[in-house]
Amino acid sequence: MHANGNGRSNGHTILLGGLGGDSHSVGLTILRQALSTNGYKVCYLGTQNCLQEFFELASLCNVVMISSMDGHSRYYLRGFQEMMDRYKSRSSLWYLGGNLDVGDANGLDRHFVEAGFNRVFVKFVDINSVLETLSRDLKSVEPVADYPTLFEAMKRRDLNLPTSVSDKVLDPEVFEAARREVLQCWKTGNDAKHLEENAEFLARQPSFPKIQSLVNAGRHPILAQPRSGVPVVQDQIRLFTAFKNVGARVLSYQVDSLTRNNNYVDAEIAIRESYASGRSTVNGYPVINHGVGGLRRIISEVQVPLQTRHSTRDPRLLAEISYAGGVTAFEGGAICYNIPYYKNYPPDQSIAAWQYVDYLTGLYFKRFGIVLDREFFGTLTATLIPPCLAIATGIIEAILAIQQGVKCVSLGYAEQGDRVQDIAGIRVTAEMAERFIRNLGYKDVQINTVFHQYMAAFPETQKRAEELIYNSAMTAAFSRATRVIVKTPVEALRIPTLEDNLLGMGLTLKGVSDAAREPQPIEEARLAEECAMIRREVEAIVDSVIMCGNGSVASGVVKAVEKGYIDIPFSPSIYNRGEVMTARDTSGSVRFLSTGKLQFDKEIRQFHEEKMQTRRRAEGLWSSKGDYLLVEQDVMRIPRGKYDRWPLQA
Repeated sequence: MHANGNGRSNGHTILLGGLGGDSHSVGLTILRQALSTNGYKVCYLGTQNCLQEFFELASLCNVVMISSMDGHSRYYLRGFQEMMDRYKSRSSLWYLGGNLDVGDANGLDRHFVEAGFNRVFVKFVDINSVLETLSRDLKSVEPVADYPTLFEAMKRRDLNLPTSVSDKVLDPEVFEAARREVLQCWKTGNDAKHLEENAEFLARQPSFPKIQSLVNAGRHPILAQPRSGVPVVQDQIRLFTAFKNVGARVLSYQVDSLTRNNNYVDAEIAIRESYASGRSTVNGYPVINHGVGGLRRIISEVQVPLQTRHSTRDPRLLAEISYAGGVTAFEGGAICYNIPYYKNYPPDQSIAAWQYVDYLTGLYFKRFGIVLDREFFGTLTATLIPPCLAIATGIIEAILAIQQGVKCVSLGYAEQGDRVQDIAGIRVTAEMAERFIRNLGYKDVQINTVFHQYMAAFPETQKRAEELIYNSAMTAAFSRATRVIVKTPVEALRIPTLEDNLLGMGLTLKGVSDAAREPQPIEEARLAEECAMIRREVEAIVDSVIMCGNGSVASGVVKAVEKGYIDIPFSPSIYNRGEVMTARDTSGSVRFLSTGKLQFDKEIRQFHEEKMQTRRRAEGLWSSKGDYLLVEQDVMRIPRGKYDRWPLQA
């Protein structure tokens, strides 16, 4: 994997970053490592940049490489030609790649080349191909002068001023004052104003916590939960009705990327375009724009417990409208919906925003006796996440929520591929969440677990994708999770259609059924060893957070992120230290290539070092310098089909 004939770049400078609201940073992280290893000087912007930021720095670089992953490239690049003329940036080479459209991206390469890009990649391209293309394009190009100090001075960070956080329940008067401001953020907010009227409607709706309690009591099988989101209300109803008809007992809508970044103006435009064109022009359901009325129409027709899934930067208005609209479960938290998703979101401000959501959730119980579920997205960045990080952050966020009055929590975990490790992950989640929460004196909180089918890059062949979904459902059932979040066989190819979603549901329900009818033997000794190691790692992380805050979980999170005691692999956040690196061992389990500043003892660190050294030797690598090759191989192993079967086998 080299940039030119002698294996090194000639010192060319590359500006690399993601455009728009999307947070996908795994590919950018690996590409950055590969470019640096091959001798390029990389000016790295991370994710979530505006177009102007690239143009302001383009003159300092030979190549500008822009990634756009959420399908909204036409929105983000509307001013590209105008900026090319204004900044006179044609001396740089401009590359564009990613997932450029929520539908069919064919023809967009021509569109963007005409706009001024030199190279446009509308489909996945591997690192070797990128390096070879760069080598050809830069063969006769002189490197620009190196101005690292100037680059750092010009690079935008715009850090917000910190706020103080504590574990105390929010003051009612402070909450009410904030609530008046929140409801005025968009014109639909006023419809959520009256809590009594909201509660009257909400109490009559099917309840997420109630059906989950039946699963936990063994009176209902694991719940298969599809994910979908479309911009038109009637189309969302059609999707939900179809899911219900094939056996979905809980449902969730996925919020679009524009709404996630609180961009309700462009969401409004996209809704109008969707109605006019008859096709979805955003990648989810714009709940704020449709408001309370849209949600009430949906749940009144479908009559299935409903959840909001989103990753919104400021979730407060979304929570208000969700609950007022009849939603009985709301996903997200101060870590899981910040560090993995946002470039520049101070943890203390994130905690403050989510304490509002949790106080509101608890308020519906305190005043009206309505229990609402709060789920925490243990998937994190979705790629090579060791179980301990998912479990520890979920426990921490659950404690923060319970402190504000929440009575039902769901802790998520994303399948990694080694069945023994994944079963251990869910079982330890349930066990340790129960232990920490009960030990803190909270005896009346319902605790649920959520198993996400594989969330990283999916197999590109439908047969392999179907195999993954079916066997993933079996793993979820063996783990005794409360819910399993369903994927579709076309994850690698396109935005799923209704038929794609129904196929995913069918495969999942069959896998759950077959697991109950034909239980497979689990390596109990290895399962016990895996559980024991995960317990030690989780205890170390949670204890370090609490110690950081001198007993305060909220302030402990802020300090732990700063110190690297919480460190999420592949995070786009500038607050995340980014010293933790992960890869698979020879059995397929996810381990730490580097534990960074995580407060693990010597024995835990040695365990991971030995596992990864064995893997290096198996790959013919004799030092850690080629570790990025292991990471790239593991990230792309599933989409490239470089495995025998799912779940992964040694």
